Amino acid sequence: MSRIGRQPILLSSGVDVSINGNEVTVKGPKGSLTREFTPKVTILQDGNLLKVEISSEENEVRALHGLTRSLLANMVTGVTEGFAKTLELVGVGYRVDQKGSGITLSVMLSHTVDINPRDGITLEVENNLLHVRGIDKQMVGQTAAEIRSIRPPNPYTGKGIRYQAEFVRIKPGKSARKAEI
Repeated sequence: MSRIGRQPILLSSGVDVSINGNEVTVKGPKGSLTREFTPKVTILQDGNLLKVEISSEENEVRALHGLTRSLLANMVTGVTEGFAKTLELVGVGYRVDQKGSGITLSVMLSHTVDINPRDGITLEVENNLLHVRGIDKQMVGQTAAEIRSIRPPNPYTGKGIRYQAEFVRIKPGKSARKAEI
């Protein structure tokens, strides 16, 4: 049995959960999330606790036990606190500008890149930092990864778009090889 799957999820005040068969809807102060889960796991609400139970001890079902519990916990956290990822632009000439709800990136390409956020995602600019916020953890991470993929950090100079506090290992260039010979 999954150690993570056995842990109950504590619902804070202001969070409303409705379970309709395999579909779970979580409503909170920041919004509402709905997700459909596999019928191999059962989700039960006991007062202000959510519990995930499994029907058998098959490997697939045991794997889904912890996954389902983690997804439910992320839904509850998302509607109460929300999720955020911060991207940092490093390099001379690397800029990001706020354009309404979207952003415009100038990252040493021949053109600027305009990005409009998906529904439920907000993009905020602060100097050379870009904050991606939302209630759906998967969507926040996916949006941040897509923005980073426009100009990932260069392994030789370190310039590019990176997650805040991401360590970029700088490789030595050709001149370092000549010094060894």
